[in-house]
Amino acid sequence: MAGLIKREDIDEVRQRTDIKEVVEAYVTLKSAGIGSWKGLCPFHDERSPSFHVRPQMGSYHCFGCGEGGDVISFVQKQDHTSFSETVEKLAARIGFELHYEDGGTGPRREDVGKRRRLLDAHKVAAEFYREQLLTQGAATARQFLQERGFDREAAAHFGVGYAPQGWDSLLNHLTGRGFTLDELKLTGMFSASSSNAGRFYDRFRGRLIWPIRDITGDTVGFGARKLYEDDQGPKYLNTPETSLYKKSQVLYGIDLAKKEIAKNRQLVVVEGYTDVMACHLAGVRTAVATCGTAFGTDHIKIARRLLSDDGTGGEVVFTFDGDAAGQKAALRAFEEDQRFTAQTYVAVEASGADPCELRQTRGDDAVRALIADRRPLFEFAIKASFDAFDLSSGEGQVKALRHAAPIVAQIRDVSLRSTYTRELSRWLGMQYVGEDQVARAVSSAARRETGGPGASASGDRQGRFGQQPGEQAGAGNTAAAQGTQAGTDVEEPYYERPDPRDPIARMEREALEVVLQQPTLLTATQWESFSTSRFSVPVYEALHTAVIAAGAAGTELSRWVESVREGVPDVLRPLVSELAVRPLPAKDAEAMVLYCRDILNRLTELRITQQKADKLGQLQRMDPAADPTLYNQLQRDLMELEMQRRLLREE
Repeated sequence: MAGLIKREDIDEVRQRTDIKEVVEAYVTLKSAGIGSWKGLCPFHDERSPSFHVRPQMGSYHCFGCGEGGDVISFVQKQDHTSFSETVEKLAARIGFELHYEDGGTGPRREDVGKRRRLLDAHKVAAEFYREQLLTQGAATARQFLQERGFDREAAAHFGVGYAPQGWDSLLNHLTGRGFTLDELKLTGMFSASSSNAGRFYDRFRGRLIWPIRDITGDTVGFGARKLYEDDQGPKYLNTPETSLYKKSQVLYGIDLAKKEIAKNRQLVVVEGYTDVMACHLAGVRTAVATCGTAFGTDHIKIARRLLSDDGTGGEVVFTFDGDAAGQKAALRAFEEDQRFTAQTYVAVEASGADPCELRQTRGDDAVRALIADRRPLFEFAIKASFDAFDLSSGEGQVKALRHAAPIVAQIRDVSLRSTYTRELSRWLGMQYVGEDQVARAVSSAARRETGGPGASASGDRQGRFGQQPGEQAGAGNTAAAQGTQAGTDVEEPYYERPDPRDPIARMEREALEVVLQQPTLLTATQWESFSTSRFSVPVYEALHTAVIAAGAAGTELSRWVESVREGVPDVLRPLVSELAVRPLPAKDAEAMVLYCRDILNRLTELRITQQKADKLGQLQRMDPAADPTLYNQLQRDLMELEMQRRLLREE
């Protein structure tokens, strides 16, 4: 069982990982000054680059959408992996062995190496299948695709390939690339001979091949469609369960759809590989499909992570055939509905056509219309259940009401529940069952729910910061980030976004930028001056406190920004990232030193001015004769402060 990753190991992974190198796998970066890089933001569409990375501080921030954090949060958001999964992935990338709390275990070094070999074998196999699709022997496979409206470009986009009809074409190819039989046995791409012990042959032969990739884009298995009549196997044949391929945890097309799902907060679940292709080509690029199994609990976990399923929106649309099997699948999906806070819908074409057939016969617009005309899944489930009752009789209506009332009671949105209570009365017919009776039945069913899903979603627990769009709490290396919960919800305060025209706010912001980005340039005197300064803007005061705490703890440079991020309320973490990457106006190292000195001197001068005002006020309020010693001391203090101010001006 995996335990929590040790804090020091997380810090080590963060320190050793070059954030610029990781980000460049997703974004083209160009120099933006000393130690700063920028590019087009991967989290939102933009024409001018506003996404900045500062490798020295291990931070990134987008000034357009507000996304920011460290290398761990970047990979989390890009690959939609959990905190622990992300740290393990980055650790494997740099060859670092992680250790776990409470005797827990994680992936062993040898297991990581074995997994990498299996992934490499799948990558080579996928390339082999793609190449085979272009050969003379794959004419039937190409015809199959063409008849369904998929050209060569579409096949390449989805990585579609062809498995030759020979018994050992792939086997010979992979062994020729250095993979051993012991390794290949574990891939699921080969079957053992029943008549010749020790002999293996290609599992997929003479079939159209789809690579099944995980959310990060690694190929973990294959789906194969029968093409020839003499093939005695099933119509569709998938990779069997392996250490890489768990059919209950994979969704075909998730690697291509993940960004659109996260962006549009919509997930469309279709039934087959060609349906996914048809939807994507028609413009519904949020479509995925299960691989030989129903949409279950593990799939829901993936979907919720992509949708940011937190009760603030999002939708899941299931498409099913219009036949009895499709209706049964829809009802089975409804059983899992309450695991979502997103709204669930069903889209069924009246003719029973699936998205691939719809695109073939009526074009892309028809596919888009199918999804646009979706209807709530609970409405579909209720109406489908009425087939079992005789609604022409009073007895049948009452039985149908008893069956349907608990379904309506489960609707989370209270206003929507009220609407469908009235709709249920209409669907049942008013002759024997009146609207009041329906309302009472639904209310009674709701009361029977213990802490049921009719309850409203929890409120905003992250606090707020000036309504800045796109800002959200970054994931720190806490137990909660690794999948545990502790304590109770505490509502954080609302922070006003500082007025950029306020000179005091600007000075405090610039000082924080310097200390976050160039802490090594501060002298002991400058650090003392910064620490004792009073910050008047609440937002910057919170950051100032966190910086002082990080400094007092002797935080290493590699963890400097992350430590400050962890010390502020969650809602202010994006601001820390923003200030840690904002370009400083210095063209070279010497200019940077001068700029930092100037900013900190101005902050010190402001502190001196504040101290002078305090002492002058104290002096004006007192009677010199009552305490001449204190009176004289205050005058000397004022003179000393003025000398300090003049010395700063002379630097």
